[in-house]
Amino acid sequence: MPSISTKGANMPESPIRKLVSFAEKAYKANKKVYHLNIGQPDIKSPQIAMDAVASHHLEILAYTRSEGSEPYREKIAAYYQRNNIMVNADELIVTTGGSEALLFAMGSIADVGDEIIIPEPFYANYNGFATASGVTIVPVISKIEDNFALPPISEFEKLITPRTKAILICNPGNPTGYLYSQEEIETLAKIVKKHDLFLVADEVYREFAYDNLKHFSILEAKGIDENAIIIDSVSKRYSMCGARIGCLVSKNKEVMKTALKFAQARLSPPTFAQIASEAALETPQSYFDDVITEYKGRRDILIEKLEEIPGVQVGHPKGAFYCIAQLPIKNSDAFAQWLLEEFDLDGETIMVAPAAGFYSSPGVGLNQIRIAYVLNKESLIRSVEILKAALKEYKD
Repeated sequence: MPSISTKGANMPESPIRKLVSFAEKAYKANKKVYHLNIGQPDIKSPQIAMDAVASHHLEILAYTRSEGSEPYREKIAAYYQRNNIMVNADELIVTTGGSEALLFAMGSIADVGDEIIIPEPFYANYNGFATASGVTIVPVISKIEDNFALPPISEFEKLITPRTKAILICNPGNPTGYLYSQEEIETLAKIVKKHDLFLVADEVYREFAYDNLKHFSILEAKGIDENAIIIDSVSKRYSMCGARIGCLVSKNKEVMKTALKFAQARLSPPTFAQIASEAALETPQSYFDDVITEYKGRRDILIEKLEEIPGVQVGHPKGAFYCIAQLPIKNSDAFAQWLLEEFDLDGETIMVAPAAGFYSSPGVGLNQIRIAYVLNKESLIRSVEILKAALKEYKD
């Protein structure tokens, strides 16, 4: 029988989705499952975006430009400018989700065997994108004891080799909810400038900053216009995950020229999704104010309830809508499967994401889970009650 590729064999499973079959069995057993495992917001998408698609009367669903429609790119550039990120429409490419933007970025800046340094834990699919691109991830560990703050410069510099091409961060962070300060971004800017590296920032959660803190973009940092690449998406900002629209942003002309070749190879981003995303840019600020208030309330009640469970340690997120919880267990993969297969509290259970999949260092994060607080407060409180009862009953 013909064999599959080594690359295919090495592609990691998603820690977020790999338990789906067990959840389906739980449904068939008439259990109610609270989904804490995936960052699918329950917030309604902006009506203005939905209406734009419903009222559009295209006669031909045609290709758009490979870099995305010009009116949409002009409006995205205006959005960035309002956020003190001074780019124009020629300095961004519309992509099929933030995922494609990451693949374009890796393909444009790194060859097979090159290295990208990433503070871990990190968004699990970075492992998959790196494998698909032949890139080696070099992790620098941030710790729950430090609330996942940026490790010292010395920890980065000891990892830099002739094959290092970039540092990649997610800000605010998935899975930790950590929000990098301006000082930390400027520290990274100094490192990439000193060592002639790229700084790639996944900024898809930019709007989700709490406690009167403000997101500071890498393109607000001085002196790294040629080094900086932003990954962005409409998925979380407007609760439009199914639109699959993102963008790649950089003032480095060679990067953009190269990324455009990847964009041309896949022809164009989806037309209707661009129409919805363009309309979403007209979403009033009140929408975001309400969403931030809701998520902050969810975060507060979740952290409060988790910290009441004996033996549980939890990071305190300042942005996004995730947190990492460290549990008094040995293996969260086995625990997460057990929750779906064997446990329920009055017919209800929870689905969580084992955190080991958010690390690339072997053996790290085995006793941690990621929780997405994308459920209403009542469901979060009930979910923690179920977790508390499960931990009392579970035997490693």
